[in-house]
Amino acid sequence: MLPLQKPLRIALVCLHTSPGTDPGADDAGGMNVVVRHQAEALGALGHSVTILTRRASAAQAAREQLAPGVTLQFLDAGPAVPVSKGKHEALIGEFSDKIAALEPFDIIHSHHWFSGMAALPVARRWNIPHVQSFHSIAADDSTPLSAGERAESPGRMLGEAWLARESDVLVAISAAEAATITGRLGGAVERISVVWPGVDCTTFTPVAGADSEEFGESETGFVLVAARLEPLKGLDLAVTAVAAMPVGIRPTLVVAGAASADYAGYVDQLRALAESVGLTKQFRLVGAQSRNDLASLFRGARLVLVPSHSETFGLVALEGAASGVPVIAAASGGLREAVVDGVTGLVLESRDPLVWADALSGILVDRPRARQLSLAARKHALELDWTRSAQALLTVYRKLLDTRTPERGSTGTLPHQSAVA
Repeated sequence: MLPLQKPLRIALVCLHTSPGTDPGADDAGGMNVVVRHQAEALGALGHSVTILTRRASAAQAAREQLAPGVTLQFLDAGPAVPVSKGKHEALIGEFSDKIAALEPFDIIHSHHWFSGMAALPVARRWNIPHVQSFHSIAADDSTPLSAGERAESPGRMLGEAWLARESDVLVAISAAEAATITGRLGGAVERISVVWPGVDCTTFTPVAGADSEEFGESETGFVLVAARLEPLKGLDLAVTAVAAMPVGIRPTLVVAGAASADYAGYVDQLRALAESVGLTKQFRLVGAQSRNDLASLFRGARLVLVPSHSETFGLVALEGAASGVPVIAAASGGLREAVVDGVTGLVLESRDPLVWADALSGILVDRPRARQLSLAARKHALELDWTRSAQALLTVYRKLLDTRTPERGSTGTLPHQSAVA
């Protein structure tokens, strides 16, 4: 924080999923990790941060202190039960009203389009800046899945375009996402800032003599995928790639994560696929993991696989790097930035399982090469901590607060398809 500058009161809005939830459970993923760790780093820098999310359980208290200066606040919108991601659009209006009933903040930063649709009108009413981060951007149903997420709720595509046009600043998590914001949503280049995430290099760290025998034989060990269980994450590619490897060097495939309500049947599909390709005995679904348990899995893995069709960044790849584990990732979105191809791991253009099987085999049988990738991965991760990420975010906030024109009003009405109209 710059000297003589007053601490900021910052609201981070996450309507559909709580940053207090472990990634891989329900709809929690990389966005949750980014919001929580940036909030904690901002709090450590002396700022007051309130994370606003929807109450999904009657047992949740109104507020929870996550860290010094950081409060997680639950707002009532809809029933106090888990709701599938695609149904949250209907709750935007009520959530917006609950935000408006709070004391104004200095700045509001919304994460995902649901949050932005609820928060931006309130920011305008309070005459404070609104910052928008998407974390994923919808693609038309006619577009291949690799181009982005499907628009799982009706107003998403119009809503995202409206937010790109109306928000004061758009914070992208990668240059790849920034390009999508300009190309698909028409966001103005001059209002986009790229702020890379960080990684906790204390939790995610290599440990000498890490045990890799829990999920596989000592010679073959295991490779890890950590993701929500849904088609976008490309888990079928991981299954078929490992199955295509020579039996003598084939590792166990461990998948950490759980299916959201929108993809409840996907677990059975993965099990059926593993059985059909002869991988049943070397396939483990271990469910959502706490951060410490996930870090332990990373440490034990011989490789981390990120076969996603689309990732705005690919935080899992950075966590794997921090754990000193080489990463093999699909060449989609921000994964090209998260993984330094040929240095910290491999970025594969092809989605052919045989190409992936060859890449896995090449690293697993070449121990010196694996060691070189491991050391470079850890070095790369050490340069990307959360304090650096929070300071970059603060630079965006300060510049916006210093230059924003008073009484800026919306230049357009809310999309009529949205539930907040």
